[in-house]
Amino acid sequence: MADKDPKQPDIEPAAEAPESTPETVEEAAAAAEESEVVEAVEDDPLAQLQEEVAQFKDAALRAQAEAQNAKRRAELEVEKARKFALEGFAKELLPVVDNLERALESAAGEEAQVKAIAEGVELTLKSLHDVLKRFNIVAVDPQGEPFDPQLHQAMSLVENPEVEPNTVIAVMQKGYTLNERLVRPAMVMVSK
Repeated sequence: MADKDPKQPDIEPAAEAPESTPETVEEAAAAAEESEVVEAVEDDPLAQLQEEVAQFKDAALRAQAEAQNAKRRAELEVEKARKFALEGFAKELLPVVDNLERALESAAGEEAQVKAIAEGVELTLKSLHDVLKRFNIVAVDPQGEPFDPQLHQAMSLVENPEVEPNTVIAVMQKGYTLNERLVRPAMVMVSK
């Protein structure tokens, strides 16, 4: 150490790293097999290319499946939009139907003028009902049926021993559905 060259840096011998030994024979075999595969892939350009081709095929299949799913979702959304596009319009039109029905109820009379107006209103109401039916807007008139909270809105409960409990005994306002989706619930009185 006395004859040490001052220009030479002090280099101490590196401590030997302890080799990690596998704990089981299976782990050792798996590690050996993995290292052989990695070495084989690194050494063999054909194996590397085949691995890349397999990865690209997998990526292409995944992209194709995602595109098909997106297309199917878009078609369902377009179908739903087409099917229920009239919902807002139908909601606005239903009070007109209600008013025409009320006009017919109040036009009961034997006078010729009232009778002529009632016939006109009746024909108008019939043509409006035909248009609603053509576009799958169906009235919900649950008179005498069991109460269904999915389709009916209970306005009051009335004791009536003549009918079963939870039965619609009066309809104050009809409900309507569009393609079997509720647009407006029927307002009803229900028996206790």
